[in-house]
Amino acid sequence: MVTFDKKGNPIIEAEARIPYELALGPTWYRFYEGFRKERIMGTRCSSCERVLVPPRTFCPRCFIDMDEWVEVSTEGVVVSWVITNYEYFGMPTKPPFINSMIRLDKTDCNFVHLIGGFDLSDIDAVMQTVKTGMKVKAVWSNQKAGCIMDIKYFAPVN
Repeated sequence: MVTFDKKGNPIIEAEARIPYELALGPTWYRFYEGFRKERIMGTRCSSCERVLVPPRTFCPRCFIDMDEWVEVSTEGVVVSWVITNYEYFGMPTKPPFINSMIRLDKTDCNFVHLIGGFDLSDIDAVMQTVKTGMKVKAVWSNQKAGCIMDIKYFAPVN
């Protein structure tokens, strides 16, 4: 489809799809392999002692290698969240869903994942249920593939 900008220049709107494969490398591979055992792994910096999830190969603050692996809690606190109600290409989850930043217990950064376990069709009820500061716990998928969706979502802890 051709449209024109304010100056009369033609604009062609198109969609480009580029299939690709990505090698995980040893750090991400180990992180996702932990999911198969329902474990969340992070790395600890030997200098500043921060625990980062997902794990890093080096500390972005100290610039030293992070080779100490630690298992972290599957529970945490919601730092922020947003309801997504539109769909775009390549989404692993169909809307509506809640994206969130979760600070897993005893970690020093936020982990991005879904919040679920309740009906999302009633937005007013969702707004009453989901709160910043709310305690959540990982709910694992029955089938593990060694990927981020092995954690189905984080559910509120009563």
